Amino acid sequence: MEETISFKEFIGMLKKRTKLIGFITICALLISAIVSFFIMTPIYQSSSQILVNQNKSGDVTYEFSEVQTNLQLINTYNVIIKSPAILDIVRKELDLDITSQQLNNKISVLAEKNSQIVTVSVQDTDAEQAAEIANKTVEVFKKEIVTIMNVDNVTILSKAVALDEQTPIKPKPLLNLTFALVVGFFIGLCLAFLMEYLDNTVKNENDLEKLLGLPVLGAIGVIDESKSDQRVRRGKRRREVRGESIGV
Repeated sequence: MEETISFKEFIGMLKKRTKLIGFITICALLISAIVSFFIMTPIYQSSSQILVNQNKSGDVTYEFSEVQTNLQLINTYNVIIKSPAILDIVRKELDLDITSQQLNNKISVLAEKNSQIVTVSVQDTDAEQAAEIANKTVEVFKKEIVTIMNVDNVTILSKAVALDEQTPIKPKPLLNLTFALVVGFFIGLCLAFLMEYLDNTVKNENDLEKLLGLPVLGAIGVIDESKSDQRVRRGKRRREVRGESIGV
C-alpha cells in the first residue's frame, strides 16, 4: 500500500525533528564560516585593457574592412597573449617562481562581441602581483606582436592598479554562508524524513490502525501508580476521620 503524508503529519514531523534539523544547519554554517574565513586563501583580480586598432596619422578615417580585420585578429591575439611566447618573457622579467602553465592559469582574456577592446585579467593571492602581471603581460604582448604578426595595431588602453583596501573576488563569505544555510537545512530535512520513514515503532492507536489495517475499537489509558496510591491514601484517611467522628 502506498504511503502518503498529510500536511499535519509533515508539520508534526518538523516539530519533532526540529533539534536535528537545527543542529545540522548550524553545523553547516559553522563549517562554511571556518572554511571561508580561515582556510580559503583570498584571491584578488586586476585587469588591463588593450585596443586593437591600426595606428594612423593625419586625418583618421576607418573603413569597415579594417575594423572587421581587427575584430578577426582579436581571436588570434587572445591565444597569443596566453602562449609561452609571451608568458615566458613575463615570467622572466618579473622573476616569477612559477611555470608558464601556472601563469597561464592565472590569466584570462576577454573580448566583448564586436568590440576592439581586449581585457586581460589576472587572479593572484597578492593584489600587487596580480596588477604587475596584468600590466607586464600587455606590455610584452604589445612589443612582441610586432615581430610575431608583423603588425603594429595594439595600444594599451588602461593599466591595472592595486588598491590599498582591495576586496578579494573570492571567497565570498556571505554567498558561502547562504549556500551552507540552504544545504544544511535541506540535508537536515532529508535526514528527518529518512528517520521518520525508517521508524516502524508503534506509538499510538493511529500507528496501530495503519499497521494492521483494522479500526481501533478502544484504547487502554495509562494509570499513574503514584497518583493512584495518593487517592487510596486520601480515601483511607477520610474513612478513618469518619470512624473517629462516629466514635465520638
